[in-house]
Amino acid sequence: MNHDKPADTLVMSDLDPTTLNPDTTAPLALAGKHLHFVGIGGCGMSGLARMAAKQGAHCTGTDMTESDTVGMLRDDGIDVALDQSGTALPDELDLLVISAAIKPIHPEVVEATRRGAQVVKYAQLLGRLMVGRVGVAIAGTHGKSTTTSILSHILIQTGLDPSFIVGAHCEQIGGGARVSARRGPDEVLIAEACEYDRSFHNFYPTHATILNVEADHLDLYSSIDEIVEAFNIFAQRVPAHGSLLIHHESPHRLAITAGIDAIAETVGFMPQADWRVGVRLGNVRLHHRDKPVCEWVNPMPGDHFAYNAAVAAITARRLGAPWDGIGKAVASFAGLDRRMQTLGQRSIPGGSVTVIDDYGHHPTEIDTTLRALRQHHGPKRLVCVFQPHQHSRTRHLMEQFATSFSEADIVIVPEIYFVRDSEQERQAVTAGHLVERLRRQGVTAMHLHPFEAIVEQLELITQPGDLVVTMGAGDVWKIGNAYLGGV
Repeated sequence: MNHDKPADTLVMSDLDPTTLNPDTTAPLALAGKHLHFVGIGGCGMSGLARMAAKQGAHCTGTDMTESDTVGMLRDDGIDVALDQSGTALPDELDLLVISAAIKPIHPEVVEATRRGAQVVKYAQLLGRLMVGRVGVAIAGTHGKSTTTSILSHILIQTGLDPSFIVGAHCEQIGGGARVSARRGPDEVLIAEACEYDRSFHNFYPTHATILNVEADHLDLYSSIDEIVEAFNIFAQRVPAHGSLLIHHESPHRLAITAGIDAIAETVGFMPQADWRVGVRLGNVRLHHRDKPVCEWVNPMPGDHFAYNAAVAAITARRLGAPWDGIGKAVASFAGLDRRMQTLGQRSIPGGSVTVIDDYGHHPTEIDTTLRALRQHHGPKRLVCVFQPHQHSRTRHLMEQFATSFSEADIVIVPEIYFVRDSEQERQAVTAGHLVERLRRQGVTAMHLHPFEAIVEQLELITQPGDLVVTMGAGDVWKIGNAYLGGV
């Protein structure tokens, strides 16, 4: 199969990120090295910078805007500039660290290359940091941040002191990153393993999980077959002494686990799964080959949360956590930002309206979340403000999107959040196309722009007992805050 990617998404991808330490079987030596992070204000990049700094590296970075994360990095002694023209690079520079979305023409990449500094992607550096540690990689199309956060919370609560990097903010575990006081082969490093740009092929996990596999990132993958092949390559990176946990009900399970060295176990809701999840009236019971091993009260609604929590529980057990501590920790998990997060309630004549925000931006996530909200909250009406994320995703998955809003009574669609796509892709599909398809499915849908117009519409149409959910990976959360009277 052709794995070539568009030239403008390739950023030094053939560069061997081992110059700092050519031996990939040994821990990466960062002490005294000068690292600069482009987009350091992101959850993952900021955590990686802190981890490198803890290992003695001199870390600096740039970002587009001020944020709480940028402020905290500065408080930690990491200089952050808001100028990405290339002038903010430090005089001494060993390594420029970028995200997969940064293009070769970015001014800081151009300047670093001119100086002869090495340029590596976020996943390349993070993967190398797993070497010499107990690496745990959480992969899958959906649920990575939630599962990583729950696992990190369990290990903290059971005294196992993990290091982790999460792609979302979870207040309960201290934000989106943590560096363990442990050093050496006993240190656990947990990270999300994203299939975008085949980033997870850079990881060296001891333990890995594959939550689910579906068609996504079709701007980089030509088909689901290519995606499955990418997951198979990831699974092969788990060593024979490690473990792989995979979704039992996945139609691609056998193809993904073909030819791997590690022993794979399955987790799911079917009786045939090695680890079976049972959910009844919000109570979850986990079985291992018909033997009950752990129970908890589901702290968040939905079978999908119970499944993610079960994956985290099994992985925590493999890392040495006791079952009684695992169950208590899962039950006490308070959630993370933008995952069915309750923003508040707005009082209106005759009652109130509940406002929830969620990161869901893939058809399966939307359908699952709306069903969970309907079942758990039982609203009079469910009003969904959905911001499509990427024109290419919207175009490729249009028919799936059209059938994923069946639980919503009203759907409001703002402009598509533009990120990474070409101008040609941008012209190929609009929010109006999605609204038209939703109406054909019998869904009451409308396209409104800008955000202020959507807030005004919500003020006109919401009734006592309604639930408003803002959904999407962009900045749609601003609508919920504005409706509640915030910024």
